[in-house]
Amino acid sequence: METSDVIIVGGGLAGLVAAAELADRGKSVTIIDQEPEGFLGGQAFWSLGGLCLIDTPEQRRMGVRDSRELALQDWMGSAQFDRPEDMWPRKWAEAYVDFAAGEMRPWLYEQGMRWFPIVGWAERGGSFGSGHGNSVPRFHLTWGVGPGTQEPFERRVREHEAAGRITLKFRHRCSNIIMENGAAKGVAGEILAPDTAQRGQKTNRDIVGDFELRAASVIVTSGGIGGDFDLVRKSWPVDRLGQPPKEMVAGVPAHVDGRMVSISQAAGGNLINADRMWHYCEGVKNWDPIWPNHGIRILPGPSSMWFDANGNRFPPPGLPGFDSLGTLKMIQDTGFDYSWFITTQKIVKKEFALSGSEQNPDFRDKSWKEVLKQRIFNKAATPAVEAFKEHGENFVVADTLRELIAKMNGLTPGDLLSLDKIEAEIRARDAQVDNPFTKDVQMMAIHAARNYKGDRYQRTAKPHKILDPANGPLIGVKLNIITRKTLGGLQTDLNSQMLDTSGAVIPGLFAAGEVAGFGGGGYHGYNALEGTFLGGCIFSGRQAGRADTIA
Repeated sequence: METSDVIIVGGGLAGLVAAAELADRGKSVTIIDQEPEGFLGGQAFWSLGGLCLIDTPEQRRMGVRDSRELALQDWMGSAQFDRPEDMWPRKWAEAYVDFAAGEMRPWLYEQGMRWFPIVGWAERGGSFGSGHGNSVPRFHLTWGVGPGTQEPFERRVREHEAAGRITLKFRHRCSNIIMENGAAKGVAGEILAPDTAQRGQKTNRDIVGDFELRAASVIVTSGGIGGDFDLVRKSWPVDRLGQPPKEMVAGVPAHVDGRMVSISQAAGGNLINADRMWHYCEGVKNWDPIWPNHGIRILPGPSSMWFDANGNRFPPPGLPGFDSLGTLKMIQDTGFDYSWFITTQKIVKKEFALSGSEQNPDFRDKSWKEVLKQRIFNKAATPAVEAFKEHGENFVVADTLRELIAKMNGLTPGDLLSLDKIEAEIRARDAQVDNPFTKDVQMMAIHAARNYKGDRYQRTAKPHKILDPANGPLIGVKLNIITRKTLGGLQTDLNSQMLDTSGAVIPGLFAAGEVAGFGGGGYHGYNALEGTFLGGCIFSGRQAGRADTIA
């Protein structure tokens, strides 16, 4: 029987962080993962690498004044904790803000992590100061994006592996947490057949054997449910977000299947806040997919006009980049699962970014030359965006609005979009461009964005008339709901130790990352501030790896 001090179920970012920290303490660690070795790092590899950091040198150089107090106000205004079981999530939220305003950046910097100097302003809210959203830019883009975020911890794990302190077992699927006298003592499951699929692709589930491993502690770091649409729909909060979409695109690979949630519950773990989730409204179908139904999110600046399936412009806070779940509710209330951007080439060139490390090779490869070439001095959008314009089934391009609306109607049944109604709305908006004054809330938001030099330089186009041919061509984008993050999860204390339904700790059993709602069973509450997904994996994995309850 193989034994170690700790078994970690899941080789994603949280698992790598926990393993590195444990091995630094001299613990022997076994990491098991159902996917092949080339998938190490999990979903984090595909991410944009954004981290929510607070009061950093990068912010100060951009003229941003941030503080722990302001960040905590933003977090609590977004989380809107309102349940008795939110006690531990609230503690985790406060602890993360302390970490992000303190030790996080110097600790990561010491390990070699660096960030793009322009701090992004994600999820701006669009309500009151006491409500949801980031008051200031906090989205620190890791140099190297997702792979760059993963690299320091994978390097540490590989060094410990070479020294014999960490063992990696791929194609090992956990199906049971071994419990004896109420304490975790190991895991058991199936060995899956080898698979040569490229990273992110769907792999086989052919069983060629079984296994049992023993350890004094088990840490579950298996991720969320976003790759399983049936689980997403089962947990969907109809009262808050309307009916679940009949059609969605997948923002995560198929292996993000949530299977360890029920296995952990069978071992005594307590799942809370399962109805809290985070999906985006700006998904487009990947013309060159990696995983099934692969979607890519457009990360928009504030200038594109946003219309529902019937051609009605969304009211505030349904503005690009402001309130993801608020806009999602507006979309679902229409009875359709999609919406539309109408925009110009000038806006797309400056404001459209795409999620995913593979869509940002300049950042991924840490090439300043390519960043400047593709994002600053290029007359077109980035090559990845231009490729979607040319090949993506959700994009249409036209020289006139009449032609554009006809092409947009051609993508959906029923000719729901009225040229006269949409043209009247756009002309009314265009009439607001001639003066620095405006009554249009979106135009106010554009002016406010350009007061921040980071947005003015890179993310917000100079206000211009959409129907002026000089700013064209016109572009229409059909936007799909795209799955992404699980905000609820297995309840844990600040040591990442799982709690049972009575609130008592389960000896030897821990959870970190998305399966734990990034800490406590849902430290985001109802909304997220962005950069808190990877940040939560790092923080909760570190907490687990440093837990004094791991003997």
